[in-house]
Amino acid sequence: MIRHIFGRIIYLLPIAAITSFLVFSMLLMLPGDPTFAIVGEMATEAEREQIREEMGFNKPIPIQYLKWLERTLTGDFGRSLRTQEPVSEMLATRVPITLELTFLAVLISVVIGIPGGIIAALRRNTWLDFVVSFFAMGGMALPYFWAGILLIRLFSLQLGWLPPSGYVDFAVDPIQNLKLMVLPALTIGISLIALVMRQTRTSMLEVLSQDYIRTARAKGVPKFRLLVRHALHNALIPVITVIGLQTGALVSGAVVTETIFSLPGLGRMVVEGIFERDFAPVQAGILVIVTRLILVNLLTDLSYASLDRRIKL
Repeated sequence: MIRHIFGRIIYLLPIAAITSFLVFSMLLMLPGDPTFAIVGEMATEAEREQIREEMGFNKPIPIQYLKWLERTLTGDFGRSLRTQEPVSEMLATRVPITLELTFLAVLISVVIGIPGGIIAALRRNTWLDFVVSFFAMGGMALPYFWAGILLIRLFSLQLGWLPPSGYVDFAVDPIQNLKLMVLPALTIGISLIALVMRQTRTSMLEVLSQDYIRTARAKGVPKFRLLVRHALHNALIPVITVIGLQTGALVSGAVVTETIFSLPGLGRMVVEGIFERDFAPVQAGILVIVTRLILVNLLTDLSYASLDRRIKL
């Protein structure tokens, strides 16, 4: 197992390096002048040239990337050009918010999606199956921004159950924090719920048609044990694959959702940095996102071994 983990890490490191270089290069090639964020529009060209020389903006992109990578490996992510705040401090306050948001979205999708898919598979071609299939199709087609607006209108404006926007730290007020995070998590989790539901239904139907399931049923294995230990245990492997892949896609949903619900998370920081030509927060934010994707893929691979002993061997 340790050898497998080490091999996966070695395989994923070049991907992280290539991705970070591509993002770094594309940011520098965007139209506009980053010196406007530092000295404003009234500065002279000589002043701008001095800023470019001090910040290294006039050097070739590979040289800038290597210097940025050297600083990053020592824990120095630079400072925001707009606020002069250390990027490491910005990450420390914003990353936990996005992690909590995506964790709650995945948790909701698992709690709702897997039981829904199992029920649809066990009640195939009944009204329950049609309801689950209809929700799955609609959930995958619903855009994040539209889902967020609908949820705010229903649960905040009409029913008054949950606050529409804002953020409170979990350590300060856990109850209020969860109230504020439910709607954003449900917004980005709707599509994942639909995918998990659909994949669970498909996997369960495929497993339930296997010969070993019919043999176990003929031997008199209790229905609950047959469902959980034999069928669901094997059906979860493709479901975990879907969850692992879509967890990375939740970052794109977090960008829109954090803006709608006024959450000061990582996605919002990256978007604001792009609009303001503030490179340091964007580069650090993308690096965190890539690292997170690598870790999620690694954990997904390791979870296979816990479900199927043949993979571990």
